[in-house]
Amino acid sequence: DLESGKEVRTLVGHQNWVRAVALTGDGRRAVSASDDRTLKVWDLESGKEVRTLVGHQNWVNAVALTGDGRRAVSASDDRTLKVWDLESGSLIASFTGDSSIFSFAIAPDDLTIVAGEASGRMHFLRLEGYGLSQESKSQS
Repeated sequence: DLESGKEVRTLVGHQNWVRAVALTGDGRRAVSASDDRTLKVWDLESGKEVRTLVGHQNWVNAVALTGDGRRAVSASDDRTLKVWDLESGSLIASFTGDSSIFSFAIAPDDLTIVAGEASGRMHFLRLEGYGLSQESKSQS
C-alpha cells in the first residue's frame, strides 16, 4: 500500500530466485520468472498461484506479457525464448538462440519480438501463424 508503506501481500511458491515479474494490463495477474526453471501465474486479488509453466531447462531470466495479457514470453539461460498461452498454460512457440537469452521486448503489434543474447546477437522474430488471435492483431 503506497499510502501506508505497508506490504499488501507476499506470493510464495518459487524454489529459487525470482529474476523478473510482469503484470497484466488490468492488474489482476502477475507472471514471475525464476531460477527454479519455471514461471508462475498469480491471481493478485487472492494471492494464489494459478498455474506453473514448465519447459525451460535452466534459469528463466526475463518475462513479458503481450498487450492483451493472454500470452507470456520468457527468456532463459537454456538459450530459448518461449511463448506461452496463459489461460491453458500451454507452450505456443519456442526459439533457440546460440547462447543464453537475457533480454527481449515485445512490439506493440504483439507479433514482433526482439531478443538479446549473451553472444551479443539480437534476433528479430515474428509470431505469425502460431494461433494468435485476429483480435490481438487488429488491436495494434
